[in-house]
Amino acid sequence: MNKFEIIDEYGYKDYKYLNKIIKRTLKMEKVKSSFFSIVFIDDEKMHQMNLEYRKIDRTTDVLSFAFEDNEKMRYNIRQLGEIYISIPKMKEQAKEYGHSEKRELAFLTVHGILHLLGYDHTLGEKEEKEMFAKQELVLNGFKETKRK
Repeated sequence: MNKFEIIDEYGYKDYKYLNKIIKRTLKMEKVKSSFFSIVFIDDEKMHQMNLEYRKIDRTTDVLSFAFEDNEKMRYNIRQLGEIYISIPKMKEQAKEYGHSEKRELAFLTVHGILHLLGYDHTLGEKEEKEMFAKQELVLNGFKETKRK
């Protein structure tokens, strides 16, 4: 059985709908017996983490830390890793892209999960198309996050 926790350090509170989106993403990817965390943070903390771990001196919307990148780690349950989402950046992008905060938060969540599972849109056009098609498939399956 898959288990995940959402830690709301930011105080956003409007994310209950993510449970079904997360479950659908894991089902689509045939993931069983996994654990991971999603942490909502502010831009300041995201900026600091982006600088520390990626040497990029600016904030970003989502960072994923995949535990399975370490081949020495073996568990009976897949410990996928941690996803950090900047709530202020999410809100800014929702306005910029002209869609709801629910859709943007769901997008970043699915995007982060796919990164934990090994997808990487930065490797090339083929990988980007595959990853973004999977994201759209999940998001368009729910009225709260369907593209208008």
